[in-house]
Amino acid sequence: MSTTEEKEQAVAENEQAKGGDEQAAEVAPVKPGTWRFLIPIAAFALGFMSHFSLGWVILPPILYAEKQQPIDFSHKLHVDEVGDCEGCHYFREDGSFSGIPELENCAECHEEAMGEDPEEAKLITEYIEPGKEIPWLIYARQPQCVFFSHAAHVKMGEMDCAICHGPIGDSDHVRPYQYNRLTKYSRDIWGWNIAGLSKNGWDYLKQADNSGEIKIEHAARMKMDDCAECHMEKRGTHDACFVCHK
Repeated sequence: MSTTEEKEQAVAENEQAKGGDEQAAEVAPVKPGTWRFLIPIAAFALGFMSHFSLGWVILPPILYAEKQQPIDFSHKLHVDEVGDCEGCHYFREDGSFSGIPELENCAECHEEAMGEDPEEAKLITEYIEPGKEIPWLIYARQPQCVFFSHAAHVKMGEMDCAICHGPIGDSDHVRPYQYNRLTKYSRDIWGWNIAGLSKNGWDYLKQADNSGEIKIEHAARMKMDDCAECHMEKRGTHDACFVCHK
């Protein structure tokens, strides 16, 4: 074998050996610990999501307490009988709002039992006959720092009650009253969704316009953001803080 042939053979062997090394490197197993840094990240993500989901379910029963209204009745039936909301929730001669009806208002129609409903009998025996005011639990009671005028909104602003309260006039039963154990405020102020993402009154009305029916699962939300949104839409301004906060 000549010197030239020997050199060519040596070069070929070197290239073959180099290719074998590269192939071995490609199929070489990953060293232990290469992906180890991902383990704590995955554990944190799994723990965060599981605790977040668990808290989403567990927190509301812990944070909110529930009471039943003293009397169950149908808003729909009353609206059909008296014509509108102001039949029971009326404005006085001086312009102030009556709010929740007093016993004498109920007694005008319920001096005697109307029908055989157990709730009607309860109304008569426990409240009408002894002259005891009904201790209604007010869903829409605002915090003490909030001033709200029904006259300004209903009379001057010509707003429908359902814009803030939702289509409560279509309900056949009163809802349970839920309140925050810490603040004592009604859950309706924040909304029944724990994140405050529940619908406000006009969302329910839009739903009714689109579907032709209203499904009342929870109350309309009454957050400050809803007030600000409506003021901006109707008046073009958010107004100053002292307009609502006295």
